[in-house]
Amino acid sequence: MKKLTAIAAAITIFGAGLSASALAAGGHGGQVTDVKDWNTGEGEQSVAMTLTPDRENGIEVYEVCSACHLLEGWGMTNGTFPQLAGQHKNVLIKQLADIRALNRDNPTMYPFALPESIGDEQAIADVTDYIAKLPMNPENGKGKGDNLALGEQLYKDNCVQCHADNGEGNQEKFYPKIVGQHYAYMLRQFEWIRDGKRRNANPDMVKQIAGFSDADMAAVIDYVSRIPVPAKDVAPIGWQNPDYN
Repeated sequence: MKKLTAIAAAITIFGAGLSASALAAGGHGGQVTDVKDWNTGEGEQSVAMTLTPDRENGIEVYEVCSACHLLEGWGMTNGTFPQLAGQHKNVLIKQLADIRALNRDNPTMYPFALPESIGDEQAIADVTDYIAKLPMNPENGKGKGDNLALGEQLYKDNCVQCHADNGEGNQEKFYPKIVGQHYAYMLRQFEWIRDGKRRNANPDMVKQIAGFSDADMAAVIDYVSRIPVPAKDVAPIGWQNPDYN
């Protein structure tokens, strides 16, 4: 209850104070021009990566995140909120630190991510380590399945360099795991990256997908949404997080 009370206070205090630039991307229609280095590794990111995680505090901090991402970390299959479970810890640290530093625009998440809501760099280390070890959703959201051959070819030609053959990404290089992610969420992020609306996007990806049509985009993301999650990483159907019983 203590942390949930902090959330309400943070939303009240900080939500109304977000600048127009903080709302520009994140789905609010603004074209971003002040693109920063996509991964400087500075600030809270660099500190959090050096800290030893505390699992018990990670469980407590994640309860704040679960308001949107659910207790299992699976988000929503309609893409409103992404699956976080099983994501690389380095990727989670970077994205959370970027949101807190306003290097990635996410007005919905911003008040929940603030130190007033979840804590300092130690909290970042704790919660990201906890999330990374959660088993993934066995039934992630998928596309229509109507152009998978094109999607597979586009993936092989454009995506394997960073996201690897099976969407597993790369922990050390901060390339996210996209296998098992919800189709609708990936589609939205792909579009924002292609159209210059996500400020912390990898510039190599921006260049790589600049020529994708909407149909290409839908096809490749549909293909990715259907790559099987390795059995060791996926939860049984109907699994519930025992840490919150």
